[in-house]
Amino acid sequence: MNQVIETLMNHRSIRKFSDKALNNVQIRTIVESAQRASTSSNVMAYSIIGVSDQVLKEKLYAISGHKHVKKNGHLLIFCADLHRLEQLDGIEHTENLESTEQFIVGTIDAALAAQNAVVAAESLGLGICFLGSLRNDIQAFNDVLELPDHVVPLFGLAIGYPAEIPDIKPRLPFPAIYHENQYIPFDKQKHFIQEYDQTMKDYYESRNSNNKQETWTEQMSQKYKKPTRMDVGPFVKSKNLNKQ
Repeated sequence: MNQVIETLMNHRSIRKFSDKALNNVQIRTIVESAQRASTSSNVMAYSIIGVSDQVLKEKLYAISGHKHVKKNGHLLIFCADLHRLEQLDGIEHTENLESTEQFIVGTIDAALAAQNAVVAAESLGLGICFLGSLRNDIQAFNDVLELPDHVVPLFGLAIGYPAEIPDIKPRLPFPAIYHENQYIPFDKQKHFIQEYDQTMKDYYESRNSNNKQETWTEQMSQKYKKPTRMDVGPFVKSKNLNKQ
């Protein structure tokens, strides 16, 4: 196993950071690593906003409710961004930019860049945590950052020096994720899910913090019991994206 694979296999989300800020060299290295990610047709349909202002972090914390939004070494916000394309000379048919396809391009480009940033940060001995909770109020998320039309805030990435090292959370078994040549019917996957439920139950009961008794199936059932963030779809359309 080489060092890159080892870094990937040792990933865990960090939710408690020290007060030490990242320096400019670290931030630039992480962002430039993000920029080297694959991008559809070299569109680079994303932007990254670094948040160092503590007042802004407090406002974002009010949306998220997670303390690591305001206490971290540096906070990055990843956005799907087709605004810069709209401003280019020769871009006449904005309906091309406002399609579902181009919104998917923007979200994929942003996610690929973010994962490169994660690998870069962790290779530097730093910890990270993705912050989808900023979409708890996506309009407020947008307004805090003063984003123009055709730009949608997707998620945050808190980066910093870990103040705790949590256990590595188990993932679904390989056969439940990897399908060769055709999709495997669920009834042939089910026993792998049952095995994973037991694995997660054991993990939650024995981990070094926040112990609980819960299986993955129970966790997913609770998560999808009622609709959440249903304002995201209308908001995206209000930004003139994902319209057709």
